[in-house]
Amino acid sequence: MTAALVLSGAALMLLAAIGVLRFPDVYCRMSATSKSATLGVALVLFGAAWHFGSADLAGQAVVTVVFLYLTTPIAAHRIARAGWKSGVRPWSGTGADEFGPPRETDEAGSRLSSWKPRDS
Repeated sequence: MTAALVLSGAALMLLAAIGVLRFPDVYCRMSATSKSATLGVALVLFGAAWHFGSADLAGQAVVTVVFLYLTTPIAAHRIARAGWKSGVRPWSGTGADEFGPPRETDEAGSRLSSWKPRDS
């Protein structure tokens, strides 16, 4: 059981690393790391908890996984929003850009110092 959990977790983390290298834009790369790497870490932690058979370690693994599952979507959203606001356009093969072009000003009307249009 330990080997299955650890190996499947490592395989998912490897897929996330390949996704970071192969996907065309920051939004696709972010999706690869926020989904498969998080599940991979969870499986490795549960494999370690199973291997050592300690209730303390199992509790720490559960707390760590819950923390990852609570914070990873928020971090991925913030990265995507920062990328979009700084002018990073989605890959041309993306089906829809629901946000439209990035704004030159923030919500308060102040000019964004990092804003500059990017040539695709």
